[in-house]
Amino acid sequence: MNSPTDSGGFRGWLARNPAALTLIAGLAAFGAYTSMYAFRKPFTAASFSGLKLAGFDLKVLLVVAQMVGYTISKFTGIKVVSEALPGRRIAMIALLIGLAFFPLALLPFVPAPIQVLCLLVNGLPLGMIWGLVFSFLEGRKVTEFLGLGMSVSFIFASGWTKSAGQWVMSQWGVDQMGMPAVTGLLFVPLLALCLWLLSQLPPPSPEDVANRSVRQPMDSHARRLFLRRFGLPLILLVLSYIVLTVYRDLRDTFMADVLKELGQKPSASVFTRIETFAGLGVMAALGGLWFIRSHWTALAVYHWVIALGALLVGVSTLMFQGGQLTPVAWISVTGLGVYLAYVPFNSILFDRLLAATRQKGTASFLIAVADAGGYLFTMILYLARLGTTGEIKWTHLTLQMGIVVALATPVLTVASWLTLRPHRQDAGANSLPSRTA
Repeated sequence: MNSPTDSGGFRGWLARNPAALTLIAGLAAFGAYTSMYAFRKPFTAASFSGLKLAGFDLKVLLVVAQMVGYTISKFTGIKVVSEALPGRRIAMIALLIGLAFFPLALLPFVPAPIQVLCLLVNGLPLGMIWGLVFSFLEGRKVTEFLGLGMSVSFIFASGWTKSAGQWVMSQWGVDQMGMPAVTGLLFVPLLALCLWLLSQLPPPSPEDVANRSVRQPMDSHARRLFLRRFGLPLILLVLSYIVLTVYRDLRDTFMADVLKELGQKPSASVFTRIETFAGLGVMAALGGLWFIRSHWTALAVYHWVIALGALLVGVSTLMFQGGQLTPVAWISVTGLGVYLAYVPFNSILFDRLLAATRQKGTASFLIAVADAGGYLFTMILYLARLGTTGEIKWTHLTLQMGIVVALATPVLTVASWLTLRPHRQDAGANSLPSRTA
């Protein structure tokens, strides 16, 4: 699989038609990760009102349990994803998502303590899916475009899969415990198609390799060497990403609860409307950055975009507190801001970093490192909230974190860029050649 000498069949046709390759790769990655979300997020569309376990809201326990599993998966993925061989990635993705489905299928038939355990097991495989899918896209001249398309998938997918869960409950009469598994099954045909398409993608061409540097699995020695050289800027970037991840997951997971606290009864379509606005805005803002030829210039621009996205979160939060934005408008604008800052970390920022520094390795490894840190602190926040007394007000917590994002992220991002600049080589040597594709 993925042999550069394989010039026949559908894969060979894609290798000879760059435009078709770009379209198919982007759609396949988008669809595959959207399908994964159908096994992770739909349960958050249910309120589980009145259901408690050991004095805690059952929904909070389910969210925390899944987060614990997901966080463990992210740390596991640092090794698994960075070392995964191309020929094994499709089977790994299918197996991991299959393993995530079975605990969802058990939810209606087991007591509450086992339901919490089921969500923990559900999260264990899913944290590695992003890196495995992105491995098919990185190291290409069009990775910027492909990475953006894949990155916005989790913006759209969050709203779509939660809306699908609401629809399954309202139209099919499936209860909130049965809904997560049923919603996941609806996306299996899309998942199978997209995995097959990913398996047909040819590897990066020699021109891609010359443009973006060699992308190859990284063993422990290669990972240590990279971290030794770029440890400080990477630490600053990861700290920035931690703040963004905590806020993004808080806003995403408890969006329905925040709307209810603010007197807005969420409909099946409201999640789709909110996240579609954010997704289209991010695509419009970031889409043109693919044309920046200098990798170092692109890195600088992405640092500015991250800082400005974080500031947008803070400004919209202050406007909501001042009565200038409605609840839905506030959640929509903060979504645009946080995803403007968050999306570059998940693909294009680290791909450009490798291209600029000419380091051998994989962007998937760097994404896995950042994700592990981000979800570790998100898990810690949720566990800390469980230890507090009284009812949790998700609106208040979301407002607080919005201000933290606006204050911390720009400072960390500027510091990261200042520590990266000494690594800059001859900018001309790291520029993109003219695009002939």
